Amino acid sequence: MSLHTAIVPPQGVWWKPAGKQEKVWIIIAFIWCMVLFAMMPFWHIKGGQNPSGIRSKVEAKAFAQRVQRFIDDYQVGVESGIPVVKPPPGSDVYLQGQMWAWKPVLILEEGVEYTLHISSIDVNHGFSLYPANVNFQIVPGYDYGLKITPNNPGDYKVICNEFCGINHHLMLGKIVIEPAGGAGPVETAIGGAL
Repeated sequence: MSLHTAIVPPQGVWWKPAGKQEKVWIIIAFIWCMVLFAMMPFWHIKGGQNPSGIRSKVEAKAFAQRVQRFIDDYQVGVESGIPVVKPPPGSDVYLQGQMWAWKPVLILEEGVEYTLHISSIDVNHGFSLYPANVNFQIVPGYDYGLKITPNNPGDYKVICNEFCGINHHLMLGKIVIEPAGGAGPVETAIGGAL
């Protein structure tokens, strides 16, 4: 018995043409690959599976300065040491991921379109909005601008789902959606109604 290596080629007839059954399975696999390939752009455009938005490069320091200006302009309170902001309807809003916090807490109005700018100023973070089904990765050096229209009032948790260090499990943020047209304040943990 001889062993084959990459140096010595196998002897005799070691390759035979594919049989009928093999050809059928190769054709089925190829067709299925083409179906899946076609589904990716279809679900991106029609299914809303991937958030389309504005992406641009940004230095971490510049994004942190934008977030601080945003907080200075629209801060309405503080919750657990994190600033709470309530921007005017239709404005650009900023959310910064940083070990181990999301900053600021956002208060948005139902039915109004905003451009949400998200970036990390240190390491990769995962953005998961609970209980809504929004989930994507935030990479430092990029500003992800998403057109959003909140449609369900309530409190939403922002969870980091990309391991970012020893206190990763404490990285929780918050977005509050108020009912449209001043239908009543939303109770929050920052000292009552806003």
